[in-house]
Order: sequence, then structure tokens, then C-alpha cells
Amino acid sequence: MNNIPAFPLEIIYTQENEKFNGMTLRDYFAAKAMQSMNSRPDYEDACAMVIAEDAYALANAMMKAREV
Repeated sequence: MNNIPAFPLEIIYTQENEKFNGMTLRDYFAAKAMQSMNSRPDYEDACAMVIAEDAYALANAMMKAREV
């Protein structure tokens, strides 16, 4: 369930025999979380890797919450 697309398309684009159907919902959640974290003062001095890890942790929690 982690690889469901955020914006499903009827057409699946291919590149070098790899299928793409847009970004995953998990990536979309992480991107939104990262946007908000970048505007928070407590993340002002955090390095990009810390923000990315925290964003994906939050995205994983959101994916888990969808299963309920």
C-alpha cells in the first residue's frame, strides 16, 4: 500500500522499462510535511537530512493512519 500514486493517471509513462504513475502518496505526504517543517523556528538550524527523515517519519505515520 506504500506505492499507491498520489495523483493516479490512466496512462503509465515508461522510461528505460520502468513504470511511472506519478509520485507516491507517501512522497506527497513527506513533501507537505517538509514544507511545514521548513517554516518552523525549531527546524531553523536543522540540516536537510534531519528534516527529510522527520518528514518521512510523519508520512509513514499518515500512511499507517489510513489503514485504520
